[in-house]
Amino acid sequence: MNNALLSYHDAVLYRSGEPYRILAGAIHYFRVHPALWQDRLRRLKAMGANTVDTYVAWNFHQPRPDQAPDFTGWRDLGRFIDLVAEEGLDVIVRPGPYICAEWDNGGFPAWLTGTPGIGLRCMDPGFTAAVEEWFAHLLPIITPRQASGGGPVVAVQIENEYGSYGDDHEYIRWNRRVLEERGITELLFTADGGTDYFLDGGSVEGTWATATLGSRGDEAVATWQRRRPDEPFFNVEFWGGWFDHWGEHHHRRDAGDAALEARKMLDLGGSLCVYMAHGGTNFGLWSGSNHDGTMLQPTVTSYDSDAPIAENGALTAKFHALRAEFYRAQGIEDLPEIPAELLAEAPVVPARSLALPEAPDLLDLLRAAGKPTSSVKPLSFEQLGLDAGMVLYTSEAILPGRADAPTESRLKIAGLNDRAYVWVDGDFAGVLDDVTGAEGLVVTGCGVPAKLEILVENLGRINYGPLTGHGKGILGGVLINQRYTFHWTQIPVALADWKEDDLEDLAGTHFDVGQPADTYIALPDSGKGFVWLNGFLLGRYWEKGPQGALYAPAPLVKAGRNTIKVLELTKPGTVVELREKPDLGPEEAGPITAAELS
Repeated sequence: MNNALLSYHDAVLYRSGEPYRILAGAIHYFRVHPALWQDRLRRLKAMGANTVDTYVAWNFHQPRPDQAPDFTGWRDLGRFIDLVAEEGLDVIVRPGPYICAEWDNGGFPAWLTGTPGIGLRCMDPGFTAAVEEWFAHLLPIITPRQASGGGPVVAVQIENEYGSYGDDHEYIRWNRRVLEERGITELLFTADGGTDYFLDGGSVEGTWATATLGSRGDEAVATWQRRRPDEPFFNVEFWGGWFDHWGEHHHRRDAGDAALEARKMLDLGGSLCVYMAHGGTNFGLWSGSNHDGTMLQPTVTSYDSDAPIAENGALTAKFHALRAEFYRAQGIEDLPEIPAELLAEAPVVPARSLALPEAPDLLDLLRAAGKPTSSVKPLSFEQLGLDAGMVLYTSEAILPGRADAPTESRLKIAGLNDRAYVWVDGDFAGVLDDVTGAEGLVVTGCGVPAKLEILVENLGRINYGPLTGHGKGILGGVLINQRYTFHWTQIPVALADWKEDDLEDLAGTHFDVGQPADTYIALPDSGKGFVWLNGFLLGRYWEKGPQGALYAPAPLVKAGRNTIKVLELTKPGTVVELREKPDLGPEEAGPITAAELS
């Protein structure tokens, strides 16, 4: 690595031989409409940053194993890096293969994690072979854009927070070797939590170890001085805000609190990357999920993350507070003027209320949504080759009882991942989830066959922890009391692949505008479902909140007529609202504190 632009010794970071400090912010190209990449990068630069950090989401580029990775259009990672160079910023690339990032499946393709018996993030030959093939496509995008070749890429991360998952150091060293053998010559580093425990699992000798943490930075610096005394401290993920789960409150971190924590690490000579500087949006079905050991915790569509640069690009109070710290770290007290175009509010479509016609029958839509597949036992999403969306399972079961004496039974779903909507003989029976599935629903029978239809919705694949890679659908079986039901038909509902022709039968409405502008789409009297704007899947909505409106950036809005389509799963509404401001939900618990991020 002698030719790397960045180097270090005696706990000092150097750039071209001069003492240096990384002042960075994370922006994920896959969460920002490509027409807005340059705008968001300019806002980051105005914050005083010298570097942009991005993950690479493998599943975003290669959702199917029989197709080569796609690096065009929204997936044009090379163009994103080139735009960073045009803005005079450096780039840190974090290629994984695991990224977490609250992104579906932690960035892994579902076809990979669904491989029977595969060992993830370790020296399993099936896993490492797939990663090598992925890197063979990815790294030729990155290597010619390294600083050694005149590009902006100054550092590349090895894996991601591995100390939170495993202890296969041979795998980390293999990952490092693969990057080097395929042409990465800039500075390589690992990233882990700021304690001994995480360093024990994720760091290896001879490779710069960086930190990920939102508080107690001084304690982490002390740990580095003890454990990695020759290495400069770099918090590559300073959690200045936090993400939201459905059914919880909206997280917000006080701007002053975040700035004070940043100052603490910068005053101790550290480098810093704000995660997220601009979060963007989990468009489509890319939101991941967490699991707390008891239940699934799906992430909302917005990834605003209470970042300095808001989801719509607005410069927040946190932007100005962290900007002052970034410039202070450079010895600049008199801050330069921010360009006027960055301070101006983004134009919005005028608020209006649109009538939403009556929704078509949901079961009729689902029955015609795909090609049926038959099996004896229920098939998982992975067995059906479906990464996201829904599956309609259909079978017949004899429900105990007699015509003259109907009997109540329990319909149970073993291994339900994630949320099931149940109909018996066409009548809606209720909803089960990963917790209530084992308890089941009460159903009434008369001793004759009844038609069971179960729609299972994938709420987002787990992106962090030991359950990363878990399957979706009905993984155990369906029981009437203790008796299994066999012989099923499955219809995959591949929502992410639906085109405008597939949306024709959905409830829809229209609005006209003179010029494209941002808007926020809300369905105040609907229950739970999905929204498309001009054929583009914006994402999920859910009345349980906290998010109350979906962000639609101006590049998705057309001059003239625009079409909104809605697929409602539980409670069809009568109105769609176009709003002028975000609605990320109430901050019921108040601002999060540094202690909560430790």
